[in-house]
This record gives sequence, structure tokens and C-alpha cells, in this order.
Amino acid sequence: MYLGIDLGTSGLRALMTDAAGKPVASAEAQYDVQPPHPGWSEQDPGDWITALDQAMAQLQGSPGYSDICGIAVAGHMHGAVLLDGSDQVLRPCILWNDTRSAAEAAELDATAKVRDLSGNIVFPGFTAPKLLWVQRHEPEIFANTAKVLLPAAYLNLHLTGRHVADMSDSAGTSWLDVGARDWSEQLLEAGHMRRDQMPVLVEGSAAAGTLRPELAVRWGGGTDVTVAGGAGDNAAAACGTGVMSPGQGFVSLGTSGVVLTARDGFRPDPETAVHTFCHAIPDRWYQMGVMLSATDCMNWLGRITGQSPADLTAGLGEELQPPGPVTFMPYLSGERTPHNSASLRGGFQGLSIATTAEDLARAVMEGVCYGLRDCLEALRKTGAEIDSCLVIGGGSKSAYWVKLLATILDLPLQLPKDGEFGAALGAARLARLAVTGDDPAEVLTAPESAMTVAPDPLLRDGYEAGYAAFRRRAAKLT
Repeated sequence: MYLGIDLGTSGLRALMTDAAGKPVASAEAQYDVQPPHPGWSEQDPGDWITALDQAMAQLQGSPGYSDICGIAVAGHMHGAVLLDGSDQVLRPCILWNDTRSAAEAAELDATAKVRDLSGNIVFPGFTAPKLLWVQRHEPEIFANTAKVLLPAAYLNLHLTGRHVADMSDSAGTSWLDVGARDWSEQLLEAGHMRRDQMPVLVEGSAAAGTLRPELAVRWGGGTDVTVAGGAGDNAAAACGTGVMSPGQGFVSLGTSGVVLTARDGFRPDPETAVHTFCHAIPDRWYQMGVMLSATDCMNWLGRITGQSPADLTAGLGEELQPPGPVTFMPYLSGERTPHNSASLRGGFQGLSIATTAEDLARAVMEGVCYGLRDCLEALRKTGAEIDSCLVIGGGSKSAYWVKLLATILDLPLQLPKDGEFGAALGAARLARLAVTGDDPAEVLTAPESAMTVAPDPLLRDGYEAGYAAFRRRAAKLT
């Protein structure tokens, strides 16, 4: 049996799979995000440990639970967990969607060789600028920082007692030479950090350590359990959906939005604001365009109107309509691809006295899809092409939204059959690889497709014109 742990922004999910990779049991536990100031986003790492214990308690008694022999963690990327010399947490973790370090990110991004070595723009959400911010605003904490761990690596420490992180997660720090797959002395120096403050690096499919005996006793499981390197959340999702080779990709309609494709080499193009990261298996990379607010835009609209997203969109049905009269710019939290702006903000255009809540919901869905089209076009500028594309995430449950997305991207989208295919499954697969040494090509396979949603040929031109108008409005904002 193998256990995949998906450490998300709002909750933890644990998934058990059998020797063949079939899911057999799962558990979830929730926790909160604290926003102490506008633009700040923090979390207590202790909440992750509590959530993990809760999930393991739920799994106890599941068939095969005592036979778990491998564990891997997939985690939300870029977070900064600061530890002292005794591995005590010095302050709450600064999360991926925290934008307080925008000035520090711009400073690092302008430093010679930083983009060349890291393969990326230094975004405000990345880890390195967070530490510069801590140095300037919390100097005592910075001086006492012995180790900096990403969220998944912090769980690895809890599981194994070792400071160890995988390549895919570490690629989002701006301290890793992403092409060489190693910490860069030049990048560390630019960020005022040292190699001894970094965890040991392993591939996501390699062993990172062994489960601590006290946890094995507490959880009532096996005593010889391998812990794999694990992965950043999107790399793990790629493992769960079988996105391993050039031409394969997925679109995630989640809280944030992602268009991701696998690459067989290191081909960065930072100017596009595309992320170029190590994959979770050796000698592979992936690239993705990221928008910071996707389904979160619909959640926001639901909060201010007092309606659920399902209620807001119920009147749309499943038959795709032409572009609506209202345009929405989906920049509620700034934007990464292609604008790289923490200060960019969203808005509606084309409102009238006749505008309804349903009109606003339709505009939000269209705006999010236009933002994802921006991500796709940025990927294409790097030379990446996506021939086969899955659609995943909470928004994929809306038939209307998926039809709209397929038409705006002008790509057929495959909807996986109901089941497990995300980050938790990807993590469980990495645990299996670390234990067995199996061929990744045989383990990291694509899920069975329930259906393929094709672009609407009658509305393609109309949405192409709508996208062009969206681009013009975005240019005025930036």
C-alpha cells in the first residue's frame, strides 16, 4: 500500500492506493489561512501536523492500512517555513499567494544572472523574496533562521526527521539552478542565504528517508515505511494525470488557474512570465502559465451577491452562448502569467442598469477563460505545444464552463472519469516509485477519459474577437 498526501492551501488530503495504484481509501482535514494585513497570507505549520494526524486517524482500520510501505507529500509551493537550530518554527509560514515582497522580488529579478539560472522571473510569491522581506522587516527572526523549508519539505521533516526537499518544489524558490537541478551559490548569495540553510535535494521519485518510529507507533501502521521526495502540487498533479511527455498537458480550473505541459529539456523563457520548473522525475521539466484567481473569482462573486456559484450559473444551462455584454478582468489578487504584476486589479466593464447577477457570473467565467488563454499563448511563445489536454479542478464540474474554455482555448479538452487523478494520486505514485523502482512510464499514466469536449465551431470566431478585446483592455491596465 502507498500513501499520497496532498498538502493544500485550505486542507490536507490523504489517499491510500494498493500495489497496482488503485485508490482504496481517503481522508481529509481542513485548516485556515490568516491574512494579518491586505496582501498577506500566512499559515501555522502546526495546523498541517494536526491535519495529518486527523487524516491518519480516519484511515486507521481501512483495509491494508497496516501494509503502507511508502509515503509521499505533494505541497503548495513557494511557502517559507523558517526554523531555528532546534527545528522550531520561528513565525507563521508565508504562503504562495502572499504579495508583501513585491519590491524585494523586483530587486532580485533585476539582479544579473538570476533569471538565467533560475529559469524564471522572480515573482513576489516565490520564496527568495520572502526571505529578503524577513531580513528587512523581522531582522531577529532572519538572524535566527537555521533552515528554510517549503511546506512539503516541512512535512518531510516531520515524517523522517530529515531536512529534505524534491526538485520540483525547490524550483519555485529562486535559489535553485533549475537546469542543473542543484542549489545555486550565486542565487543564494543574491538572496542573502547560504547552502547550509537549504534542505538536501532528492528527486521526487527517490527515497528521502524512513518514517520515524514514533509516528509509526502513533499511527498504528508499518515500521519500515519509505518516504519519497514528493513534489510541488502541480508537478504531483502532472504525475496523477500522466502528463510526462512533450505535447501532453492539463488545464486546472481551481482556486488558481494553470495551463501546464511537460518538457523533455530545460527551455526557459522568463520574459513570457511562464514558470519553468523541474518535474518530479529525473531528466524532465514542465512549464506552466499561472493565473492567481480562477474559480476564486466565482467564489468572490458568490460572497458579495449572497448566492452560491451554482445558483449564479444555474440559468446558463449547458448550451454555450455567444460572448456576453459584460467583460470581467480576473485580476483580484494581481496576476502572474503574462503580466507579472502584484498590484494589477480586476473589474467589470460594460455594466448597465439591466445587468443581472447572471450576467456577472457569465462575465466571470469568460474572463477566467480569457486569462487561461493568455497562459496558453505564453506557453506557445516558449515553443511548447499541447496536443492532448485534460481539464481538472473544481470548475471542471461545470459543463458550461468546460465548453466555454474549450472554445476560447480552441482546444479539445478531455474530462477524466470520476475518480482520483490529482496531486494526492500523483504523490502516492511517487511513493510507489521510491519503494519499487518501477519504470515511471508504466506508473505515471493518464486517467481514463469520460468524454472529450470540442470547441464550438459556430462560436469560435465570436470568442476569438472577445479575446482580442480582452487583450486590449488588459494592455490598458498594465
